[in-house]
Amino acid sequence: MSEPSKPQGRKFQLPEHLKIYKNVWVIVEQERGIVHSVSLELLGEARKLADKLGVEVGAVVLGADSPDLNRICGDAIGYGADIVYKVTDPALADYRTDPYCRVMTEVVNTHKPEIVLLGATTLGRDLAGAIATTLATGLTADCTELDIYADNRSLAATRPTFGGTLLCTIQTLAYRPQMATVRPRVMAMPERDDARTGRVIEIQPDLREEDIVTKVLNFIADREQNEAQLAFADIIVSAGKGLGKVENMKLVFDLARVLGAEVGVTRPLVQAGWATNDRQVGQTGKTVRPKLYIAAGISGAIQHRVGMEKSDLILAINTDPNATIFDFAHLGLVGDALKILPALTDAFGRRLSINRMAG
Repeated sequence: MSEPSKPQGRKFQLPEHLKIYKNVWVIVEQERGIVHSVSLELLGEARKLADKLGVEVGAVVLGADSPDLNRICGDAIGYGADIVYKVTDPALADYRTDPYCRVMTEVVNTHKPEIVLLGATTLGRDLAGAIATTLATGLTADCTELDIYADNRSLAATRPTFGGTLLCTIQTLAYRPQMATVRPRVMAMPERDDARTGRVIEIQPDLREEDIVTKVLNFIADREQNEAQLAFADIIVSAGKGLGKVENMKLVFDLARVLGAEVGVTRPLVQAGWATNDRQVGQTGKTVRPKLYIAAGISGAIQHRVGMEKSDLILAINTDPNATIFDFAHLGLVGDALKILPALTDAFGRRLSINRMAG
């Protein structure tokens, strides 16, 4: 990654009292022993940022003390952390904004990291906003790229803006820590290195359950909800307005069923009521990184592009040979998606049937 262009105007010097802030932290999101993949992706990104700054990577793991938490600490080191701050208390067994924010602000004020990263998940967005507000520091949300300005050690956090039509790079200059959230699948998953070693610092905060207003009454895992899990799909077949009418969505679902894929859509289709928002791919929807992304009748506007351009293989289908999506798709079919989709469904169905019989 090349160094970002330097900010214009006067040369900024970090205030002396903020120069003691060091290291790049990732707050590891885990629920009942299951780590969200975005936290591992961020550890890989934190490793790159820390190497540029010449500092260490810290991972913060919060929860009730358990063998699962010990395993997660080991995982964090394997994926790039030098230090793991293991914060344990029975009140941290399940996520609640108040105790998690209270504990994290105390840990940050004590150990003073210069950068703090979180996943842009439901939990991460809630916690990041609460921490940044409490610490009176800056937070850049839904970033698509992170880098370092070498001359002033500031975080260059890039995110789409104006409805996804532009990309802007934001700095938090006179405040520390610098905070950012990144969506799942935006950053590449790093390789785990079991030979890595690190140190674990155990922290036991002073929490009392009677002081916490919110209570956890039930826990429903994401996998048990009847929603599309686009962020974790290996194959996605997505539809745009080029399909013409909602009845033609059946062609997309037919192909997805044969491939064992999820179905995605562009924002206009959600706005038109063709699909629910859990299927939207793009800046205001989900960011995905599947092995195969089939885009049918999608023009390739930047709002959609930022949500899927890092897919391993993008196959675009569009009647317009000059459609923007062909500029970044790996493979393109110029033609009517209403004819091509059934042909692909038939071809994949026959090939997969032959493979099953041979196996």
